[in-house]
Amino acid sequence: MIEFTLRSRRVITGGDCVPATVHVSDGRIAAVGAYDATEHAHVIDVGDAVVMAGVVDTHVHVNEPGRTEWEGFATATRAAAAGGITTILDMPLNSIPATTSVEALRVKREAAKASAQVNVEFIGGIIPGNANEVDGLCGAGVRAFKCFLTPSGVDEFPNVDEHDLRAALPILARRRVPLMVHAELPSLLHDGPVGGSRSYATYLASRPPEAEIEAIRMLVTLGEQFRVRLHIVHLSSGDSVPVIREARARGVAISAETCPHYLTFAAEEIPDGATEYKCAPPIRGRAERDALWRALKAGDIDLVASDHSPCPPALKRDDGNFFSAWGGIASLQLALPAVWTGARERSVPLPRIATWMCEQTSALAGLSERKGRIAPGFDADLVVWNPDERFRVEPATLRHRHALTPYRGRDLYGVVQETYVGGRCVFARV
Repeated sequence: MIEFTLRSRRVITGGDCVPATVHVSDGRIAAVGAYDATEHAHVIDVGDAVVMAGVVDTHVHVNEPGRTEWEGFATATRAAAAGGITTILDMPLNSIPATTSVEALRVKREAAKASAQVNVEFIGGIIPGNANEVDGLCGAGVRAFKCFLTPSGVDEFPNVDEHDLRAALPILARRRVPLMVHAELPSLLHDGPVGGSRSYATYLASRPPEAEIEAIRMLVTLGEQFRVRLHIVHLSSGDSVPVIREARARGVAISAETCPHYLTFAAEEIPDGATEYKCAPPIRGRAERDALWRALKAGDIDLVASDHSPCPPALKRDDGNFFSAWGGIASLQLALPAVWTGARERSVPLPRIATWMCEQTSALAGLSERKGRIAPGFDADLVVWNPDERFRVEPATLRHRHALTPYRGRDLYGVVQETYVGGRCVFARV
């Protein structure tokens, strides 16, 4: 039995940041007590460091099996632990096989079991023709489903259209499982120039906000008809927010996330040829970044997830061609400090980080009865971190399989000191 007490002057619990003790016993939080309530167990006093529920990241591409050279469970979960993340939800694509059948889920689970250092949950995939697999995947324990309205970038995970969604949505509604959607309409995307381009402005123009906005409008119509829970992944444009807000006002069950890179970077700062910044939808301008922050603070955007999607450097760089380079940001280990750095600049209080990255993500994943909060009976998944300490992102400190990231050389606030999963320390800063 693991038993100890964490004591800090800054414990995030009950929506506040207060001096407290967190008593851990047998993998769970036994009690949350007063700051001086330390008589029951070995006391670990962390001073002014923040004690928070471990981050639950609902959008991670691990890629194992099949593309483990891009990222695998050993390296991804090692990076997660170093970033204060105690649970990841693995996306169904970029692995081979994709998680679009019960058998593929079994294979994926076996791969994770062998090397994962944090909790791993799974997302199933909706692709053309696999509606007959949805019930079985629900029964096998997937936490949500994911689909693309536009090509995903890998052949084994084709995008769906409205016809495909109409086949799957009644099952998801009956099962009460959310559908996570990459929301861009292919008809509103533009082809790049022949041979591609090193110009970021050219790439940005090829994926306008209208493609996201109109995709969400279409999804809202389906959500109203089928009464299914919808979740818009990696929201990139503030102009999409009113569509979501209005849908909620009409009773549509729709939520949205944005990602650390949309909250951190701006198109005006991205050099031509710097394909480490490429993602889809693209990183937009400063005005869009500020609009996303306003929507997040107002509660119109529910949560922040990393969308960690790495690949080998050769595929990511590809001579700086934005149209042929792989689109994805390596950020798993840096998600918490990146979000906190932006929040700190905007005078956002610490408990909001727990809301966006622990509580709301746990709710999306159906884990909110045991994860995402510091409260008696919850799993002892905890992160101890110093929000006041600044560090510079250097490749040698990153634990992802590949260290190529747009955060390289950037100064961030928020240094993770220790991470606990079920009361067991899985990361300790040297």
